[in-house]
Amino acid sequence: MIHQYQNNGYNIVLDVNSGSVHVADKSAYDVIACLEKQNPMHTAKSILLEDTFQYVMNELNAEAKTVDEAEVREILEALSELTEAEQLFTQDIYEDYIDEVKQRKTVVKALCLHIAHDCNLACRYCFAEEGEYHGRRALMTYEVGRKALDFLIVNSGGRRNLEVDFFGGEPLMNWQVVKDLVAYGREQEKLHDKHFRFTLTTNGVLLNDEVQEFVNKEMDNVVLSLDGRKEVNDRMRPFRNGKGSYDLIVPKFQKLAESRNQEKYYIRGTFTRENLDFSKDVEHFAELGFKQISIEPVVGEETDPYAIQESDLPKIFAEYDALAKMMAERARTGKGFNFFHFMIDLEGGPCVAKRLSGCGSGTEYLAVTPWGDLYPCHQFVGDEDFLMGNVDEGITKPELADEFRVCSVYSKEKCRSCFARFYCSGGCMANSYKFHHTINDTYDVSCEMERKRVECAIMIKAALADAQKGEEE
Repeated sequence: MIHQYQNNGYNIVLDVNSGSVHVADKSAYDVIACLEKQNPMHTAKSILLEDTFQYVMNELNAEAKTVDEAEVREILEALSELTEAEQLFTQDIYEDYIDEVKQRKTVVKALCLHIAHDCNLACRYCFAEEGEYHGRRALMTYEVGRKALDFLIVNSGGRRNLEVDFFGGEPLMNWQVVKDLVAYGREQEKLHDKHFRFTLTTNGVLLNDEVQEFVNKEMDNVVLSLDGRKEVNDRMRPFRNGKGSYDLIVPKFQKLAESRNQEKYYIRGTFTRENLDFSKDVEHFAELGFKQISIEPVVGEETDPYAIQESDLPKIFAEYDALAKMMAERARTGKGFNFFHFMIDLEGGPCVAKRLSGCGSGTEYLAVTPWGDLYPCHQFVGDEDFLMGNVDEGITKPELADEFRVCSVYSKEKCRSCFARFYCSGGCMANSYKFHHTINDTYDVSCEMERKRVECAIMIKAALADAQKGEEE
């Protein structure tokens, strides 16, 4: 399977199954398009057949493209070599591997601890209903949190590295329990030969020097919630009295990011229909000095005034293109930054299992409510159909884990023909359920944005490689 596209002056060819990326001149780009049209299952030998050459020449002539027979033959020989090297027209060999994934036992490696079902902001788009999660406001007790960590240790099998995210609501509203649970986790590490990787997601309202010192000592990563420019953030992320939060939290976030040497954190925003010019919000983050940036599209009901609509996609695509171009230019001038959705590892990246089955929600990753109930992830919390058990009894509905385990890019028909499937791993199962009432589907608007993000991310790689080549010459 081949995916071809043009972006920012580059002719890019992605061999989907191998992950190989080729930046081609216009002639080679056109020849590859002809080969894909003729037969997406080409072999190195079939490319060199005289029938193939004649087909390509006829197609190029029919499209009124200037062609040179000798050049076309030379291109076909080069493409044959790439195919022989399994870098072009490769076959999908991964579907059988999914059977191994299905047979795996549930081994939990990560928990999302809902340390506080309460919040001191009233974000307009909040899926957690200001921390209530379709239920009641509550703070997790130390006892429940301790049982959650014990559950993770017992159910982690041979895994040594375990992940725990303190989530909310707003976790800093239950700060003492966060500190106590980190201390407990550090004690258990020594007893069970485990290592906890703690993370924190916060809106920053209660962030202070004491919290910062503890976070820098104990948290492997911190997610800092901020939506962008002052007017954008304050419209969507106000206090309950309607006052904006930007002026209070931005200086705190800048201080924390600097104290962490601009590493191991993310400024994490959400863009909505009310700020479709979100590339300006990303640029604003960069001008504030932040180096680790993420801004996600909101997911809302179609009736929500801020929800992304299909008609918004052309504008969103243009914004991603503008952002990618800006990032490439800033990187060349030493003002670069990381953008989460454009971070693609073309040489390594996640293992095959992750590429096929995604985030591991419901199997490797679970969410824990303040009273100890277990759900597949934070977005399912409060939906009783997905209540999997609790920290006292463990997983009492293993059939739910089985349902999530078999969810993959091969259980979703839309994924089978999508070039981005090995980058998004089938997308968010919670969003699929929200819009289609099954986890084995996809949220179409999100898929369109993901495909665009993958294209932009690869273009940035091409631009930086081109710049490096120019410097070396």
